[in-house]
Amino acid sequence: MSEFVNVPEFFSSVYLVDFSPSLCKVARERFARLGWANVKVVCEDARKFRLEDYENGLDQGERRSSVTTSSYFNQKRPETGVADLITMSYSLSMIPDYYSVIDSMVSLLSPDGLIGVVDFYAQSETDVKFRNYTGGSCGRHVNFFSRSFWRSWFDLDKVSLEPGRRDYLEYRFGSVLTANSRNYTLGAIPYYVWLGCHNRPFSSSSLPHEIIERIDAFATESPYILPANKQRETSALTRAVERTAPEIRSKAFDAAIQNLSANLPLPSFFYQNHHWRIYYDDRLKKHTQFNDEYIYAFTWEDSRVDRELLKIGPDDVILAITSAGDNILSYATQGPARIHAIDLNPAQNHLLELKVASYTALPYQDFWNIFGEGKHADFRSLLITKLSPHLSSRAFQYWLSNSHIFTSPRSRGLYDTGGSKYAIRVFRWVSRIFNIRKAVQEVVSAASLKEQRKTWHSKIRPALLSRIVSGFVVSSEKFLWAALGVPKNQLAMIEADHAAVTTNAAKRTRAHAIWHYMVNTLDPVIEHTHITADNPYYLVCLQGKFSPRCHPDYLSLASHKILSQPGAFDGLRIHTDELEEVIARITPGTLTVAVIMDSMDWFDQSISKEGSTSTNSPAAGQQIRKLNRALKMGGKVLLRSAALTPWYIEQFKAHGFMGQRVGHRLPGRCIDRVNMYASCWVCTKVENLRPPTPVGDEAVSLHCVASLENLRI
Repeated sequence: MSEFVNVPEFFSSVYLVDFSPSLCKVARERFARLGWANVKVVCEDARKFRLEDYENGLDQGERRSSVTTSSYFNQKRPETGVADLITMSYSLSMIPDYYSVIDSMVSLLSPDGLIGVVDFYAQSETDVKFRNYTGGSCGRHVNFFSRSFWRSWFDLDKVSLEPGRRDYLEYRFGSVLTANSRNYTLGAIPYYVWLGCHNRPFSSSSLPHEIIERIDAFATESPYILPANKQRETSALTRAVERTAPEIRSKAFDAAIQNLSANLPLPSFFYQNHHWRIYYDDRLKKHTQFNDEYIYAFTWEDSRVDRELLKIGPDDVILAITSAGDNILSYATQGPARIHAIDLNPAQNHLLELKVASYTALPYQDFWNIFGEGKHADFRSLLITKLSPHLSSRAFQYWLSNSHIFTSPRSRGLYDTGGSKYAIRVFRWVSRIFNIRKAVQEVVSAASLKEQRKTWHSKIRPALLSRIVSGFVVSSEKFLWAALGVPKNQLAMIEADHAAVTTNAAKRTRAHAIWHYMVNTLDPVIEHTHITADNPYYLVCLQGKFSPRCHPDYLSLASHKILSQPGAFDGLRIHTDELEEVIARITPGTLTVAVIMDSMDWFDQSISKEGSTSTNSPAAGQQIRKLNRALKMGGKVLLRSAALTPWYIEQFKAHGFMGQRVGHRLPGRCIDRVNMYASCWVCTKVENLRPPTPVGDEAVSLHCVASLENLRI
C-alpha cells in the first residue's frame, strides 16, 4: 500500500488485525521502525473486532475490564461503520468461520467505504453462470484438474479454496470491480482481486425505488431524470404516451426488480463511479457469439461529414451505433444533452469505455500513445492505477486480459486487432507477394496528391485490384463478414446494383461486383484525398497508427481539453443490446438524432409469392416505427448504405419520414474521405404514428412498481 500512498499522511488511522501474536509482534516492530504512529496492531479475533472501541480512545485493557463477554456479544452491531477501507490479503481462505467474519465487515465499513480482497481460489463456471451480480466471469473458470490439484495442495496447509468463501463475499456486498488471474511464476495458481462496497448504492439512506428510478431514467430518457419543477414542461406527445401506452422501463430496471425481490445484490453496473455503461446480461448467446472480440478497432464513418449534416447542438439527444466509438466521441465534443451509444458486441463498448476512461484520467500524451500510436509500454499499470475507477467491472476485466495489445513487443498495436485486422493483414500479405511494401511507404509519405496518384497507379493498384485478389480473397463471403463486417444481405445489395449497370451477363458475378465496388471505393480516394495529410481512415490501414498531422478529430489536443473536463460524459449512456431493443425502451418523443450507420442494410428483404423482391420487410418496418416513436417531430435519422437507392427508404416514407439522399457515390467521385458506402441519407420525421394500444403487460408493469415500493436492500 505504501507504494501508492503516503500511509502516515493519507490515513488518519490504520488498524491491522490478526489472531497470531507472533505476527502482530513482527508488525509492531516494523511500524515502530518506520515511525508510523497512526498504525495500530490489534491481536484479536476478527469476528470480535469493533472499530468504535479503539476510535473512542479505549485501549485493550480498559475495554476488556469495562465490558463483559456476555454484554459484549449482546450489543447490537450497527448496520454500517466508519472504516473507509477494509482489505484482506490472502486471509479469507485461512479463516475457518468465514461467514461471521464477512458479516462483521458489513458493520465496520462506512456507507461510502470500499472493501478489497485478494486471495487464491478454485471454482467452476457452473457455480456462477446464473448470477448477474458478480461483476463478470472473465477468466474465472478453473478446469477440473486444476481445481482438484490446487484444493488438495492448499489443504495440506489448512488453506481452503472452496468457492463458498468468495460466493458469500459477493452475496453480502456489491461488486465494484473484480479480476481473475493466474500466478504463472508459482505454477499458474488461480487468484482473484475483488473490490466491493455496501450493496445499497448511492447512499445508505437511499430506498430501493429511488435507486432504481434513477438508473432507469439514465437509460430511458424518463422525465424522472428532470427536476420536479421541470416535469410539467414535458411535451404534449410524451404526456399523451404516458396516458395511453404501457410504462417504459429499461432492462436495468427489470434486472434490479429480480435481484431485490430475491434479496440479492444489484448487478455490478449499479455500483460504478460513473453510470455510462447500462446493465446487460453477458451470459446471453447474442453477446457471447462475438467470442470477446470487437470487429472494428476504428470507425469507418467520416465524422467531418456527420458534423456538417447533423449540426449538433446543446438540446440534442442522440442515439448512435458505437462501432469503435470514434464518432460517439466526436459528437460529445459538440456538447449534446445526451448520447445513447448502442452495440450488440460487448467488446465494441469495452473499447468505447476505455476511451472515455482515458479522457477522464490520463494526460494527453498517454491518451495519444494508446489511441494514436496504438501502443503504450505502461498500459497495464495505467489501467490498474488510473483507469480502473472509471471502468465497469466487465470492461476492466476485458482490458486487463488484453493488455498485451498495447504492451507486448510482438504486438503491432491496437489497430492490428479486431475483425478488421484480417483486411489489413490481407493487404500486408498482398504487398509482400507483389513486392510493393516500399510503394506503400511512398504513399504514406507522399508530399502531394500527384506523388500519391503516381505510386498508386504504377505500383499498388495493379496488385491490390488484381482479379486474383478480388476473385479468391475479397469476394469471399466469409472474408467480407470477418474482416469488413459485410453481411450477406448487404453483399446482395452490392451485387444487385452492379447487375443493374452491367450489360455483359458474363460479368454479373460476385467477384466482378466486388471488384467494381473496390475500384469505385479506392480510386476516388487516391485521386481526391491526400492520405498522409487528411485521410486518417486509410493512413491507419497503411501504417498501423495515426500521425500527429493526420488523425480523427477525437484524438486532437483540442478534443482532449473538452472531454477531459469534469462532467464531460455525464450525458453518455452505453447500451449493449440490439438497436431495436434500446429504441423500444426510450421514452417517446425524446430523441432528436439517430445515427444508424449501415445497419438497415442487414435486414432481410421480403420475397413475394412470384419470387421478386419487395420493399415491404416486416422486421425493417418494425424498427422504423420504433424510431418514429422515439424521435421528436423534425428528428433526423442519418444512415449510410452500400446501395445507391436502398429498398427500405420507401418504408421510411411509409412510416412518417421524408427521405433525402444527401450524398451518393459515382465513378471517379468521393462521397466522403472513407468512400466505403454508395449513398448517405437523412430521413426526417414529419408525422407521428399512433402509439400502440396498451395490453396486459401494463398491469404487470404497474404491479412490479407497486411491489418495488415495499422492497428493502
